[in-house]
Amino acid sequence: MVLRDQAAPAQVVYSGEADIRSDFELVDHTGRPVTEADYAGRWQLVFFGFTNCPDVCPTTLAYMATTLDLLGEDADRVAPLFITVDPERDTPEVMADYVANFHPRLVGLTGSPAQAAAAAQSFKVYHEHMADAQAPDGYTMAHAGHIYLMRPDGRFEAVFLEGDQPPEDLAEEIEMRLDQEGRS
Repeated sequence: MVLRDQAAPAQVVYSGEADIRSDFELVDHTGRPVTEADYAGRWQLVFFGFTNCPDVCPTTLAYMATTLDLLGEDADRVAPLFITVDPERDTPEVMADYVANFHPRLVGLTGSPAQAAAAAQSFKVYHEHMADAQAPDGYTMAHAGHIYLMRPDGRFEAVFLEGDQPPEDLAEEIEMRLDQEGRS
């Protein structure tokens, strides 16, 4: 048993490390089972959304595509991942058609509802099934619009929002990290 002075305030210790991690078992848009280990050694640019999204997803994926183009040859060192929060509608075939509209490097990931939920949980991504009579199949998905930059070892590096900076700034942020990694 540990005793502490009840009058003294509890000391909180911060590690500075976010509890966000790349940890998933999904299926890519070609139908191949993948895990985070398939992208080990590459930086990951990760966005969660769904193919029936009317605004945030297409805008953010176009933003990611522009960022990849700005990276040029360095884009080979980045795995751009679009993970669905709507796996019931977003099959590998649907994801393949959708990601092809944005960039040839973009990888669409889906899986069972449990697999998609587990992936979202590892990134601490908010998402919620919401009834909407005007939406396809009578529902839409509310979700966060963050883009996660994950280190080559799968640990969290940074988070971005598409509207917070131009793609040139995001590409510069990634280039800086790639340069630092190259010197390590």
